Amino acid sequence: MSAFDILFRPGHEIAADVRARRISAREVTEAALDAIEALDGKLNAFTDVTAERAIEEANRVDAAMIEGKSLPLAGVPYAVKNLFDIEGVVTRAGSKINRDNAPATADASLVTQMQKAGAVLIGGVNMGEYAYDFTGENVHDGASLNPHDPARMSGGSSGGSGTAVASGMVALSLGSDTNGSIRVPSSFCGLYGLKPTFGRLSRARTFPFVASLDHLGPIARSPRDLAAAFNALQFPDPDDRHQLAQRPLDVERALGTGISGLRIAVAGGYFRDQAGSEALAAVEHVAKALGASQEVTLPEVHRARAAAYVITTSESSALHLQRLQTRAGDYDPDTRDRFLSGAMVPAAWYMAAQRFRTWFRAEMEHLFETVDVILAPATPFPALLSGTKEVELAGNRVPARPNIGIFAQPISFIGLPVVAVPVWPAGTHLPIGVQVIAPAWREDIALRVAEALHQAGATAAPVAPL
Repeated sequence: MSAFDILFRPGHEIAADVRARRISAREVTEAALDAIEALDGKLNAFTDVTAERAIEEANRVDAAMIEGKSLPLAGVPYAVKNLFDIEGVVTRAGSKINRDNAPATADASLVTQMQKAGAVLIGGVNMGEYAYDFTGENVHDGASLNPHDPARMSGGSSGGSGTAVASGMVALSLGSDTNGSIRVPSSFCGLYGLKPTFGRLSRARTFPFVASLDHLGPIARSPRDLAAAFNALQFPDPDDRHQLAQRPLDVERALGTGISGLRIAVAGGYFRDQAGSEALAAVEHVAKALGASQEVTLPEVHRARAAAYVITTSESSALHLQRLQTRAGDYDPDTRDRFLSGAMVPAAWYMAAQRFRTWFRAEMEHLFETVDVILAPATPFPALLSGTKEVELAGNRVPARPNIGIFAQPISFIGLPVVAVPVWPAGTHLPIGVQVIAPAWREDIALRVAEALHQAGATAAPVAPL
């Protein structure tokens, strides 16, 4: 069986074969390492390959299978955005400055959870500097490239995660999403991505960006793989003071319940007016497949995006103030300037943004009394050519980088759970994502809709060549 045959199956099928001992975890791991050797020089997903650790983990999984243990993610190869701590590896967070730090002394909590579930860590992957990016372009490590068209962006800031999964080097990756950094690479690379409810999953031992907006979650090639990973990642962690106490959801079981009775609506207004033709076609395609005809308007969503920017730039610049004072020349100039501008935001603006956030959250809670799911574009257009500086949106030429995330930011702003689902508009080789947005703490609903689309073939993904 070739590396292609092993790795391009869904992760849950790999795990089933390892549990049944039709294939060993070591064979899967060696296939992943071979794929990285063959592909990563062209696509630049990985910054740290933990080959020795991966083989050791795979051997432990195989031993557990001989003992008759059942691990839900047995032998599934995965990667993590390099802001997750990996014991013995320096946590880069996409930066030059962090490389002077000592290696991490322990794994991030979610890495530990994946290991307990039997997944095999292959390494850390490329990302935008300090997660302040939507493109996947990193001046220190180079850009992570889009497997569907290497001349195009992978999306950011979890760009290496998108590249690694879409190319088949791994079955899963863990990323972070502050303003869209899971959903953007999922959209550009044709993947499923889950941004859970804010506070659901532990962020312990990961490098922060914006404390009140950061989320962690999985990226995969199927909703069932997202569900399996999400089940494994839910646990109460005393090491994370931002985590909110909630009973875990068995989202894998929920996938089998279908979508009968769900009230599904399409976001109009801002989400329609700012979208390009491919994004509109993708939402229409998904809505038709789900039989959704109702349209809803999210209140003052343009202000939500603006307020999210104020909070993002204010909180992140405060985190980086000392580094800006001592090592400004070691930043990507674009990242540095965004942090410096945030340091000058008046406190009154930040307070106004937080007050608006409370109002917007309450308005969205009222809206979810009338619907169960809202569909919206994940990005306003498919993957851009690398180096693109300007795009046209709603008839205006605007900077490309900040406007890639215009549809993701208002949802992150109040921490709602979202699954990005991939669509290939007719006549193009480039995917684009649709957001399936659910009420707080109802990741199960968003995943049920994603699985229904997947089963119906509405989001069937062309395979990137290995």
